[in-house]
Amino acid sequence: MWLKFDVFGTPMSVLRQNGEWLLFRDSGTGLRARVYEVVIPAELSDKDLASYLADIFHENATAHHANVTRSNKS
Repeated sequence: MWLKFDVFGTPMSVLRQNGEWLLFRDSGTGLRARVYEVVIPAELSDKDLASYLADIFHENATAHHANVTRSNKS
């Protein structure tokens, strides 16, 4: 199942596959690009993903896009 997030204004998705978390940037047109430079610890629960993404991408925060939010629930 794809977990969707708004990461400081950037749409992103996370997929659990073979015991690992995979991170993707969403294009808004249904296309996704894998983000290889970010490794999400396998032991992280889905409830902690938004906080983890906020820690990793905090430099992208602006006054208009100040949070990381999950846009769907599993």
